[in-house]
Amino acid sequence: MGIGENVFYDAGRLAIVPMGFCFPGLDAKGGDLPPRPECRNTWHDRLFAAMPQLELILVIGQYAQAYHLGAARRKTLTETVTGWRDYFEASPQPGKPVVLPLPHPSWRNNAWLKKNPWFESELLPVLRREVARLV
Repeated sequence: MGIGENVFYDAGRLAIVPMGFCFPGLDAKGGDLPPRPECRNTWHDRLFAAMPQLELILVIGQYAQAYHLGAARRKTLTETVTGWRDYFEASPQPGKPVVLPLPHPSWRNNAWLKKNPWFESELLPVLRREVARLV
């Protein structure tokens, strides 16, 4: 995002909001299971309602994209992230933040990043500019 630790860990400027708020356990391959719906249902909506000042939401990974983009989400994570301009450049409704879909920044996605070099050259500069504008 092009920010230092002082901004990243400043709760008055940046919030990291997980989809589930509790560890869902591991699958057979050692990856995390999907977020538990009862955890998201209990906390997620309340927290976003308490932050009406949000201007940008980074929807990171398929579960966040499904929740925040709803029917506007495309068939796959790659298609959704490839179409980032459609979400980012859309005129947000008054009082609603702009949404930018991103892949999860896990080491497991290194192959995805190599297959999609446009992500680093096209999307990341826009993300960095937008974050710099807001902080």
